[in-house]
Amino acid sequence: MTQEPTEKLSNVQIAWRAAQDIADGAYVNLGIGFPEMVARFQPEGRAAVFHSENGILGFGKAPSEGQEDWDLINAGKKAVTLNPGAAFFHHADSFAMVRGGHLDVAILGAYEVAQTGDLANWSTGPTGVPAVGGAMDLVHGAKRVAVITEHVTKKGQPKLVERCSLPLTGVGCVTRVYTSLAVVDIEEGRFVLREKLPAISFDDLQSLTGATLHCPGPVADLIVPEL
Repeated sequence: MTQEPTEKLSNVQIAWRAAQDIADGAYVNLGIGFPEMVARFQPEGRAAVFHSENGILGFGKAPSEGQEDWDLINAGKKAVTLNPGAAFFHHADSFAMVRGGHLDVAILGAYEVAQTGDLANWSTGPTGVPAVGGAMDLVHGAKRVAVITEHVTKKGQPKLVERCSLPLTGVGCVTRVYTSLAVVDIEEGRFVLREKLPAISFDDLQSLTGATLHCPGPVADLIVPEL
């Protein structure tokens, strides 16, 4: 297997790229951790409405250090601010929004994504978490599910695979994956390459991917700013 190139996108750059596809006014849930970065990069002229499972709709940027109000936190227990018109509600109402199909987009991290759109993003191993949390509801309640992730694991194994080996969060739920090397859509049970870093060849990218990459049309260069 080819080693992952040293020239790759940082997590911040992956988050920036994912943010460019969020429509103005979209209702968006961001997974805990890495996906939370996406909120920092809304394109000019667009304003998403961010939802948190613990019962906030319309939260804003993180407060300055020392200005936190720890009664205002997101599902990841990070301090947030409120945008005009923000609302609070019961945890059960928050999940009713999710399950009722009222979210336009959910952006989550992943351990593995299968070419069929199956997602594995939780584990109960030694360094895992005790349960799947809200992700299982999000992947089947949101109208669109996207994943942001490194292209390979720390051990160099593909994270985009033919079939997930870890416990599934959802079946056939992911439609687009933003990685450190490429943007890949999932269509008709296969990976479709849309963008890749100019520095990596298609063959090298394929060697780092655990299932066949299809190219039905031109593949654009994956260009992001220095962040």
